[in-house]
Amino acid sequence: MEWYVIHVYSGYERKVKRLLGQEIAAENMSDKFGRIFIPAENVSRIRGGKRRTVERQIYPGYILVEMEMTKETSRLILSTPGVTKFLGSRLEPEPLSQEEVKRIEVMIEAERPTAIPEVPFIRGESVRIVEGPFADFTGTVEEIYPEREKLKVMVTIFGRSTPVELSFLQAQPI
Repeated sequence: MEWYVIHVYSGYERKVKRLLGQEIAAENMSDKFGRIFIPAENVSRIRGGKRRTVERQIYPGYILVEMEMTKETSRLILSTPGVTKFLGSRLEPEPLSQEEVKRIEVMIEAERPTAIPEVPFIRGESVRIVEGPFADFTGTVEEIYPEREKLKVMVTIFGRSTPVELSFLQAQPI
């Protein structure tokens, strides 16, 4: 069996994975298919002042399928609703190399103690401070420290630019 990448409608990855599993079982082709997975990672996001952990897809619109490439398996994949095509040439889908598969598996299956923080700010962006002693002040993002989930904001106080270190929760983009 080799790994193939199939292109699906963006946002339909989970639905296509579920439908593929059902079709494989209905056609009794489980011996010709291995694993099917969606490359994704957990990300910590701040929405409405609250931290949430969500799953973010690494390659939106793509699913990896381990399978034997035959006319029947190819037909089954391409006839599944939501699937557009295989990655590769139109006549011959191209399998992934073992190095590519290992690299993707390491990215996906690596045990992370915490979710990767998503940085909701850009350097040079104007922000409004929402809590703390500088609440309701505005400033410009000078530096971002994603590993500590902090940022340095330059705030004008009494006509002078002053650096203020804030957590991601204490500032909002304007």
